[in-house]
Amino acid sequence: MSFPIPSPLEWREAAQKALKDRPIESLMSLDADQLVTRPLYAGATGVQPISAPRPSDSEGRAWDLRTLVEGDDAEAVNAAVLTDLENGAASVVLKGRVLADSGPLGRALEGVAMELAPVALDAGIDGPDAANALAVTAKGSPRAQLRFHMDPVSAFAEAGGAPRSVEEHLSLAANTAARHAGAYPEASFFMASGRVAHEAGGSAAQELAFAAASVVAHAKAAVDAGMSVEAALKGTVVGLSVDAEYFDSLAKLRAMRLIWAGLTRAFEVEAPAVIEARSSRRMLAARDPWPNLLRLTAAGFAGAVGGADVVVLDGFTRASGRSDAFARRQARNTQLVLMEEAHLGRVDDPAAGSWYLDARTRDLAEAGWAEFQMIEAEGGLVEALKGSVIQPRIARARALKEAALKNGAAQIIGVTKYVDADVRPAPVEAGDETAAAVERVCEPLTPIRFAAAFEAVIG
Repeated sequence: MSFPIPSPLEWREAAQKALKDRPIESLMSLDADQLVTRPLYAGATGVQPISAPRPSDSEGRAWDLRTLVEGDDAEAVNAAVLTDLENGAASVVLKGRVLADSGPLGRALEGVAMELAPVALDAGIDGPDAANALAVTAKGSPRAQLRFHMDPVSAFAEAGGAPRSVEEHLSLAANTAARHAGAYPEASFFMASGRVAHEAGGSAAQELAFAAASVVAHAKAAVDAGMSVEAALKGTVVGLSVDAEYFDSLAKLRAMRLIWAGLTRAFEVEAPAVIEARSSRRMLAARDPWPNLLRLTAAGFAGAVGGADVVVLDGFTRASGRSDAFARRQARNTQLVLMEEAHLGRVDDPAAGSWYLDARTRDLAEAGWAEFQMIEAEGGLVEALKGSVIQPRIARARALKEAALKNGAAQIIGVTKYVDADVRPAPVEAGDETAAAVERVCEPLTPIRFAAAFEAVIG
């Protein structure tokens, strides 16, 4: 039996009737980027199809399930890494004092076949030192899948300063990449991330622009260090956040591929975008961490459907401390269910064909590109940060979100709505999270959690 499909005009007439003659435009809303969200999409709004797919792999894995292991004790980190890799993770990203030298890092990676399981780093401003330690640990294996992830700009932006000038740190990262490029042809070197903008409360377009400007900053530094533009771009991973607002998150990932295409055309090279999506920390709750499992599932869904090459989910307790074995298992299994049971990776660009998501992808790409052009007009990302051009714009976006939560237009489950009076505790691992003090040369992009203000009132 077949049913007639109403035309866009018929849908519009039905909607107007349901609204009791109120204008359908009354259902439109603006986001922090001043982009319009419409109640209807189709021929009536002039939306054209758009596609920015990551190729699927129906026989293997469509994306890299990467686990985050944070720790200071090499033996404990090694046990956690091996457990994760033996139970479904395909790669690992390491953070903590184990990155300080090749000795502890080597012990932390004992038994890990780096030719098969990529190893990534999250070392902040000390990225070049950690990269050197990882290069020593890999023992010159040309097939080692090393992900150095050097990102001095994000570390500088978050702290508002650095031990040296940020230009020196960029140059050091670029020279480190140039030195290891020959020995490790399978490696990637730079993390051009927009996550620092997101975690400070920034909008989707601001995050996209920050990431795009970071790509340019790292590429220029790499060329100055003797690398080709093509090698620099092929050695760059783009980092974006995904959160519980999964439609916007997946559209943001698709938009980044369109922006990347514009960047590579400008550089006159061909290089595929590699996107690592990490779950947002600003969306997490600390007082009652259990609803974070739902938020992290939504973030993982966005990463998978949005076409991320790599997805990293935090443990659900990460707002309170480092994830323990149980929290890491939950993060790992969430992705495994999405991948192996929901089969989200078996379709190229699952969002294609949705009029709303196609329109949202295009809108975010255009808004992100406009924001990126503004940053470049200021002299690039570093100069825009030093000149406090980016920070007040992010502050305005953050204020809009905070206002929406305060007046009830937006909700955080378990924090502002459906609050559990009898919270069950969840364990975390202790760790040294204090950052080294630096002389500030610009306003920092300090990470926030939207739930924190409400949790302080709840007690």
